[in-house]
Amino acid sequence: MISSRSAILGRCVAGALLRSTHGSTQKEVVRRGHAWSYRTAAPPHPRSVVIGSHLVGGLMWWWILWHLWHEPEHITGEFPYPDPSKWTNAELGIPPDDADE
Repeated sequence: MISSRSAILGRCVAGALLRSTHGSTQKEVVRRGHAWSYRTAAPPHPRSVVIGSHLVGGLMWWWILWHLWHEPEHITGEFPYPDPSKWTNAELGIPPDDADE
């Protein structure tokens, strides 16, 4: 852990020294690893990305529907739902009609 922290500290110090020696003449690193669009439509995704996303989405929906079909207890509960018409007023916490308020 100490070695990883010292490596980070060393990079910060080296960056500060480079900035202080070069001043404003140092050029910033420009990364152009992705398509960039400003006020235009985004470029279309490659065909492999579209097919891969459809495969992953299909796998996800298969997984969800398979488990809903074979293990519905995750949604409906493990035990049968009690019949509310058989509950008494005392079980529901309803006071009797002749109780004083």
